[in-house]
Amino acid sequence: MKPEIQLAVFASGNGSNAQNLITFFEGSRIKIALILSENPNARVLQRATLFQVPSVIFSMSELQNGQVLQQLKGYGINYIVLAGFLKLIPASMVQSYQQRIINIHPALLPKFGGKGMYGSNVHKAVFNAHETETGITIHYVNEYYDKGAIILQKQVALTPDDTPESIAAKISELEMKYFPESILQTIEKHNS
Repeated sequence: MKPEIQLAVFASGNGSNAQNLITFFEGSRIKIALILSENPNARVLQRATLFQVPSVIFSMSELQNGQVLQQLKGYGINYIVLAGFLKLIPASMVQSYQQRIINIHPALLPKFGGKGMYGSNVHKAVFNAHETETGITIHYVNEYYDKGAIILQKQVALTPDDTPESIAAKISELEMKYFPESILQTIEKHNS
């Protein structure tokens, strides 16, 4: 049997995508080996405990000075997934995990991307722009917010009746369906 692939998930908040990934990969050779957050109050940490996945709370200085990178190496992490992680990944980590850091963004990049464009901020911006469609972008992470090569985009139609909240629900549905599958295909492509 092929060796297990160790995945680390960075998240800043609720952790619904992280939990979706944990259950999706259960029993496969891809294992969510570590959950990391810079937010000690993030609900994702409770989810990690619930599913018996080790978790690490780190400070931004630990992320910047390479301590987090050393922890990832200590856990034998092969891939990193950003699931609602709101901070910029340092260049040293990007270089160590070239084409092995995957992010999900709740809009069709390059639209509605960049610093400060996350969660409800994105859905409000899409709503205020009177877009007729939105979607998700799954992409590799580089040194800039939302600028890495795109792996997959999925669209959903919007109607004049949509609100920022209904847009959020449509996006969540796309994320739950396509994020785990896209990660699986990306890892399989790299390891075939």
